[in-house]
Amino acid sequence: MAVRTAVDLIVCDDDRTMSVLIVDDHATFRRVARTVLEEAGYLVIGEAADGESALKAAAELAPALVLLDVQLPDLDGFEVASRLTASPDGPAVVLVSSRDAAEYGSLIDECGARGFLPKDELSGASLEALLR
Repeated sequence: MAVRTAVDLIVCDDDRTMSVLIVDDHATFRRVARTVLEEAGYLVIGEAADGESALKAAAELAPALVLLDVQLPDLDGFEVASRLTASPDGPAVVLVSSRDAAEYGSLIDECGARGFLPKDELSGASLEALLR
């Protein structure tokens, strides 16, 4: 009998199921995001509250998607996104913030993220539109 690893467990038979790591320093937002994403059919496999924890969790869990807050207490989301997307087999990254995208200028495009969502616009449909 083959031993299944955590990476094996996040791959599902349903092609639409995508594994997600949620990174935000506010536990309340992480709970809301988890609920929204799980109700939309995403598989939330982990959470992290800062940039260093996000990098470690991404390496251990190998999520297909990282939902990443721009404002973190240690590394900012742009640095974390750059590191996560530096590898061709890295996860897709979608940045979120309570601030408007215009405040970040070209940083969103330069960090390798698939896009940006205001936190109050997070939904399964909005994520899917960025990931196409």
